[in-house]
Amino acid sequence: MKVVVSIGGSVLVPEPGADRVAEHAAVIEGLVEGGCRVGTVVGGGGVAREYIGAARELGANEIELDQLGIDVTRLNARLLIAALGGDAVTAPAKDYDEAGEALRRGDVSVMGGVAPAQTTDAVGAALAEYIDADLLVYATSVPGVYSDDPNEADDATKYDDLSASELVDVIADLEMTAGASAPVDLLAAKIIERSGMRTIVLDGTDPDRIARAVRHGDHEGTDVIPDGVGEEPTYWAGDEDGRE
Repeated sequence: MKVVVSIGGSVLVPEPGADRVAEHAAVIEGLVEGGCRVGTVVGGGGVAREYIGAARELGANEIELDQLGIDVTRLNARLLIAALGGDAVTAPAKDYDEAGEALRRGDVSVMGGVAPAQTTDAVGAALAEYIDADLLVYATSVPGVYSDDPNEADDATKYDDLSASELVDVIADLEMTAGASAPVDLLAAKIIERSGMRTIVLDGTDPDRIARAVRHGDHEGTDVIPDGVGEEPTYWAGDEDGRE
């Protein structure tokens, strides 16, 4: 089974420290030991937003802000690489060819951002499409996809499942500026829609939730179900560890 796990920076590194990074690395190592080939994408989180906010006040333009955010995502990716040790590549992949080659070698591929105007949400979706992954998991700081920002709107409704086209419709009006925060952005949703990629959006602050979702389909997040497939996923049907 091939899986891409996109971990938000606020999930992996909510503040400087090693504990949360080590916990997520242990989950990824467990998936690999269970027979999965794993690609990971790491976001910038609050640290990136702080840098972007400061640079914006100093007059940086959006492309410059995007590049700053990419730099932070790659620093966070290096923390995860350090925690994974010999199971991972030695540096964040800078493009999809490099990430795909790492997976073909049997390594855990780790990426941060790739290009300005493209969030790590989109990088995760593009990597999943590139390697023809069985599953894409977004480990975010919220429990799933909502009709509105649950931190701002008391009446925001959580979706248990959505089709890919419904996902696009839900988030079509999201702000697309550097440092914007949402479980999945519009470009990622469109890549998911065109690729037919089965996707789960969940609260990844407890990394064990990622393991349960990948291995058993057990989660309380949002399932994004491709058009034309059954509601019950089959990618972990081989055995309890998620092998094909």
